[in-house]
Amino acid sequence: MTILIFFLAHWYLSLFVQTFFLHRYAAHKLFTMSPAWERFFYLLTYLSQGSSYLSAYGYGLMHRMHHAYADTEQDPHSPRFDPSVWQMMWRTKLLYSDIVDRKAQLDPRFTKDLPDWRAMDLWGSSATSRLLWVAFYTAFYVVFATHWWQYLLLPVHYVMGPLHGAIINWYAHKYGYRNFNVKDTSRNLWPIELVVMGEGLHNNHHAHSGRANFAAKWWEFDPTWPIIRMLDAVGVIRLARG
Repeated sequence: MTILIFFLAHWYLSLFVQTFFLHRYAAHKLFTMSPAWERFFYLLTYLSQGSSYLSAYGYGLMHRMHHAYADTEQDPHSPRFDPSVWQMMWRTKLLYSDIVDRKAQLDPRFTKDLPDWRAMDLWGSSATSRLLWVAFYTAFYVVFATHWWQYLLLPVHYVMGPLHGAIINWYAHKYGYRNFNVKDTSRNLWPIELVVMGEGLHNNHHAHSGRANFAAKWWEFDPTWPIIRMLDAVGVIRLARG
């Protein structure tokens, strides 16, 4: 039971920071927050993603490119130009690393107003940090695992962040249904969006990227939207009005 609780906590915390902070805030600025809260969520991203930490600066920039170049050769991740999910993610990883290391030459429109905590990105992306997190996850399983099959979950902890990205960037461009006839191949993965905190409503998002609520039909549900509404109500963030 301890291992399952730990796995689910890691799965959903990692998903939350990715969809709330990296995606809806860093990439799209669907709401605003103070510099102090931005640093808080930057730190929470590191603690939640651990060995698979993704920079808000790198993720935000690359996701803006994805929307601008969706399903073209300039798209950082498109099933249309990669024969397998592994090759797509490897190509994404190379570009992501160049962005975080400031080696990529990119259009300035993609870098505007991105969260940027360089020291955190350098530490969180370092081999030392990633290996320390791997050691922590492994030690936790050694202490608390009660059955051999629980160790099958352990590798997922190591690659949690990129795994969540792969689910959406590959499968939500190949399978599912479409509410909107957009120019790219984005689709909605129902009811998988419940497992990935609304990220599976990908076609809705590509059609209306300025909406913080990814649900469009009455029977669709974006699990992150009530959390956003709550954080807005208590003043942690500020949603656009009108």
